[in-house]
Amino acid sequence: MASQLHPAAHDSKNKRWNQTILLSIQIIGIVYGQLSTAPLYVFGTMRAQDLESEEVVYELFSFIFWTLTTISLIKYAIIVLKADDKGEGGIFALYSLLCRNAKVGLLPCDRTTDEVVLFEETTTPSSKINTDSKARRAIEKHKSCHYLILFLALFGSCMTIGAAVLTPALSVLSASYGVQRSLSDLAQLYVPVPSACVILIGLFVLQPCGTHKIGFMFAPIIAVWLLFVGVVGACNIFIWDVKIIYKISPLYLFKFVRNIDVKRWRLLGSAILCAAGSEAMFAGLGHFSKKSIKITFICLIYPLLVICYAGQAAYISKNLNTRDFNHLSQSVPRPSKHVFIVLSLLSSAVGSQATITASFSIINQCLALNCFPRVKVIHTSKTIHGQIYISDVNWLLMIFSLAVTVGFRDMVKIGNATSLAIICGMLVTTSLMSLIIALYWEKNLMISACFLLCFGLVEVAYFSACMLQFHKGAWYLVVLLVVSMTVMLSWHYGTVKKYEFDLQNKVSTEWLIDVSPGLGISRVAGIGFIYTDIVAGIPAFFSHFITNLPAFHQVLIMVSFKSMPVPHVPESERYLIGRIGPKYYKIYRCIVRYGYCDNNIRDTSDFEEKIIGAIGEFISIEQMSDIESMVSAEEKMMIVGNSSDGNALVPLMNDETCNEVSITNEAQISPAVIEENDHALLASSSSCNKRKKVRFMLPPASSSPKMGESVRKELLELIDARESGSAYFLGQSHLVVRDGSNYLKRFLIMVFRFFEKNGREPPVALKIPHAALVEVGMICTI
Repeated sequence: MASQLHPAAHDSKNKRWNQTILLSIQIIGIVYGQLSTAPLYVFGTMRAQDLESEEVVYELFSFIFWTLTTISLIKYAIIVLKADDKGEGGIFALYSLLCRNAKVGLLPCDRTTDEVVLFEETTTPSSKINTDSKARRAIEKHKSCHYLILFLALFGSCMTIGAAVLTPALSVLSASYGVQRSLSDLAQLYVPVPSACVILIGLFVLQPCGTHKIGFMFAPIIAVWLLFVGVVGACNIFIWDVKIIYKISPLYLFKFVRNIDVKRWRLLGSAILCAAGSEAMFAGLGHFSKKSIKITFICLIYPLLVICYAGQAAYISKNLNTRDFNHLSQSVPRPSKHVFIVLSLLSSAVGSQATITASFSIINQCLALNCFPRVKVIHTSKTIHGQIYISDVNWLLMIFSLAVTVGFRDMVKIGNATSLAIICGMLVTTSLMSLIIALYWEKNLMISACFLLCFGLVEVAYFSACMLQFHKGAWYLVVLLVVSMTVMLSWHYGTVKKYEFDLQNKVSTEWLIDVSPGLGISRVAGIGFIYTDIVAGIPAFFSHFITNLPAFHQVLIMVSFKSMPVPHVPESERYLIGRIGPKYYKIYRCIVRYGYCDNNIRDTSDFEEKIIGAIGEFISIEQMSDIESMVSAEEKMMIVGNSSDGNALVPLMNDETCNEVSITNEAQISPAVIEENDHALLASSSSCNKRKKVRFMLPPASSSPKMGESVRKELLELIDARESGSAYFLGQSHLVVRDGSNYLKRFLIMVFRFFEKNGREPPVALKIPHAALVEVGMICTI
């Protein structure tokens, strides 16, 4: 009866389930590739001489089972996935939740920026926050806690990047050596390392296809691989040891610990590899839905992996005297050897996709939070915001992964480094999750402490086992850590110092109002867009500019971009508009807010039209609203959407090209060398006409009777200024270290300047016509 009454509701429900099933299929190849191919190297990275008896094999199998259960199933699939940041996962998703709910952010900001971020009450569950929490007050009070949490977030991000370098090399090389063992008669004709390099190159070359296409290409391979190793595992259980299922008993864990020694303890460094890829479940949350991730893991991945490891352990326990008994290829029945060869090579390449996808997501979040040099992010899906591809990072990962493969040529050493990367990433997630439980979920501190102790002690035990293998390959992870952490810290440090310089050298809005008459400033036709990081006052570079060249445009718009610690900012709440000075000055401030997973709004071709439309809406409702003072008494700001309803400015598509062409010049201007006769530059840039995609007009008076005459006049002046052309002003602050500064500061600034010079141009400058761009250079001494 319900289906007859509500057919649309049932169609919607069926559509959601169809989408969940579709995503679940893609997930098999993207998120669970690493977990699914771990059997290739879990036992294979253990030294054969350390597997000295059946009891040791049983104890290790018990460890593998309980590691999959406690870490992969309980910790990640059940608990951590609930800590998503509006559908986004990963280390920085946890960090952004803490920034909003515990005020631990160290991103470039000042008091007014904090007010701007906190202006939107709907983005944070502030009504649920217990402001009297002792834990929250303690963390907010001590600055050292803020630095520690930021360091943990960056450290965890570096571990994700390190895993993206090491895991492809490990999985592909282990499969290549497995093929060599399977082709014992033709072993001399098969060279594992060159073959692994070819497969790795092919994997990274496929990345530009995007997550959606790769998911459909890779999912069948991993699905067939899982079914194959599951069937092989079941066969091995019945052939070699049916009672292996009983070995999952926790008693074998206690036996292992009771008879512990260094030789046995370091075996755990390989056992933790069975959970490799668990972090990808959370990091890949932005690519897929939470429900699809859980369903796929619980119903398919987990049971098949348990059967696979049980079958391999059963084979190993009865074949301890066989050559290479601890490698998966040896446990495959001979009739299936050729199938194993094909599937292992294909799945090993596919299995690395999870870490590569996770690294793209993490770096994209670091970019938005000013913790990584500028690189181009390509969104490969119009419907799922988290599906991205980063070309520069992809090729760097390929180069480092090939270097590991050729340099080590030993899957045991690469496995040691991979184990350390995995367990370090898990420890960071556990630490941040304990804070999320206490500060965001507002659970009892005992619950937070229990989570930290239960999972932290297990992971610390694995960490200690990995450190025993530090000299046998794990040291390479430290090299990767030093490189990536240096890049992140130097970029963050340089960004903060540039912002502090701009903040200290800004001038008040009163200066522009009071000094303008004395300078004899003239106003030229057009709109001037001044891009600045500060959200109050006049940027120093613009004050120097008009001091030496006393002219600016008929309409000035101060544009600032502010990253908020949220995944997405809705389009209707993105623009914060205010007015600087009296109305007749026609100077506006526009603060554009965006989340760390939003598409780069500065790359869009209609960005200028959106700002003008938002200002038009602000003008039309300014007199009718009681606008809250956000920055100062003189600057009243409000959130506005786009003028799509026709209340303020009506957009019109116009493909015509203006007949008037002005000759303009791009200039690099330094305040010290500007001469008074250079004012022609400003006039020429303001008169630059280009093909306009959108023009504006006022709505008919009959459709907007409440619009006052003064409002219509100001809107007409805005339209006229737009038609006259636009000029864009950017400040270029060049960091210079003060004499006598310590070596660390000099080194960080040197690295920052290298990446600033050789990295991507500032996103705002990419879509600006060169003829209309004015860059004002300044020296920033720190």
